[in-house]
Amino acid sequence: MYDFVLRGTLVLPDRTVQGGWIAVSGEKIAAIGEGVPPAASVFRDVGDALVLPGFVDGQTHATSYKGLPGFAATSRSALAGGITTMVDMPYDNPDPLNTVDRFDLKVAAVNEHSSCDVALYATIAPGQGTAEMARLAAKGAVAFKISSMESHPVRFPRLPANDMFDILEASVETGLPVGLHNEDQEIVRGMIARFKSQNRITPEWHEPSRPVVAEMAATANFLELGAATGAHVHIVHISHPRGYDLVSRYREEGVRATAELCVHYLHFDAARDIGRLGARMKVSPPIRPGVLDDLWHRLDEGKVDFISTDHSSWPIDNKYTPSIFDAGAGIPGLETLAPSFYTDLKAKGRAPERIMAEYLSEKPARFFGLWPQKGALTIGADADMAVMTPGSYRFDASRTFDGLNWSPYDGETFDARVTMTVLRGNIVWDGKDVLAQPGAGRFIARLPDAKPVV
Repeated sequence: MYDFVLRGTLVLPDRTVQGGWIAVSGEKIAAIGEGVPPAASVFRDVGDALVLPGFVDGQTHATSYKGLPGFAATSRSALAGGITTMVDMPYDNPDPLNTVDRFDLKVAAVNEHSSCDVALYATIAPGQGTAEMARLAAKGAVAFKISSMESHPVRFPRLPANDMFDILEASVETGLPVGLHNEDQEIVRGMIARFKSQNRITPEWHEPSRPVVAEMAATANFLELGAATGAHVHIVHISHPRGYDLVSRYREEGVRATAELCVHYLHFDAARDIGRLGARMKVSPPIRPGVLDDLWHRLDEGKVDFISTDHSSWPIDNKYTPSIFDAGAGIPGLETLAPSFYTDLKAKGRAPERIMAEYLSEKPARFFGLWPQKGALTIGADADMAVMTPGSYRFDASRTFDGLNWSPYDGETFDARVTMTVLRGNIVWDGKDVLAQPGAGRFIARLPDAKPVV
């Protein structure tokens, strides 16, 4: 007898199976089949609902506001959104994850506070040197993250080009990708100073204050450093189609380059939405006007490596400032990732379930070296599943589990919702309540035999 059997429409790596079942022993998928399901201690039949591999969010900022205890609320929100594994960024409050000691502290915090599984980025501070990188990789870090734009002088600093070069050289031996927050600091700061002097401080000035050229200049510089070092250079968010073309061009030349797309860039339009949302849609790089169709086209062309949330744990009060340049950048996104992407895919005439399984599960799991443990419904994998039930529903941000209870998506109507989440064989979200307790989640290290994606 199996411990748990789930029956529904299975989204498997090579096909979709209506009336299929997945059997779980312990924490692993033990069997997959069709027809009469086998006996189990716990059985659930979700009818025609989609059973997808648990989502892997490749860009979460769980600890940037409340520090390491921020895993508690953020992970509950992840489970309510079908996300069974978060890949958390290293810009913790008050100190970044740039040493082995801080890595150990963060792993302990995951095991104490998190309700979902967590993989970890690490970083290197300006002037720190690269000696710690191999040790952080040995601890199980899945990637390094650096920035060309300062958000905070200690927690989220700018790395000068010589430091970037050294970090990329050292990263080759570790086998880990190095991600970049890609904005040119001098251009952005110059534009902000100009707009402030002209009293242009309302929300519509955020996007032009961080122009496309600032994003492309930082991206191109990083790609050239990657070409010179042989490192895997990854752009963690690109807001404009030209960026995906740029990465693709370098990749065709043999550079180990990849590009990530945050789901809000596929949904919002600066010209259309800034009037109603204001600072609530402030992210950096900013949401652009008039590029939605072209971004979808880049996704269709295969120029996007995976899709993430860039979930930010800022309270709404952080957005209420007289000047848009003082408002915090970032939005919550864990509970809207799957419903938003599903709805937009359906509206574009795509098959949502196949693309979601690929871009929200398999591709990020492979990228971060977690596959085949994570990212697919296959025998031997962790029994992580997200059940999506088609049907119209109105998203109410006041009922989210992230402790923030605001969202630029508030009041939108989606075409499907996550009605069950299974983490390693246990039902942790039943469509109404998060059933997992803090500590149910685990730190997930990059697998030692993980193969690079480029």
